[in-house]
Amino acid sequence: MQTGLISLVHAIVLENELPAKALAEEIGKPYSTLLREINPYDKGAKLGVETLLRIMLRTRNAAPLAYMADMMGYSLTAKGTHSSRAAAGGRGRKQEKEMTM
Repeated sequence: MQTGLISLVHAIVLENELPAKALAEEIGKPYSTLLREINPYDKGAKLGVETLLRIMLRTRNAAPLAYMADMMGYSLTAKGTHSSRAAAGGRGRKQEKEMTM
């Protein structure tokens, strides 16, 4: 079964400026393991959240995070883009703080 999130990560790994093999080495994953974990057709493989974070940091691509936020009814805004209140959807300080923790 193909999922939107894994398909997105698959595309990021295979289509970024750094070859997938070099990316795997930089994030500390064997190349074959990384490719299995991001394969949208492999039902038995799972991509860990720590690996996902390392992929996003190294590729400087927050699209998976934006996808997850959207699926949960939130929008993702980079720091400094809007006021923190606007980034929290107009919520009060307490709710805003809870979202950032």
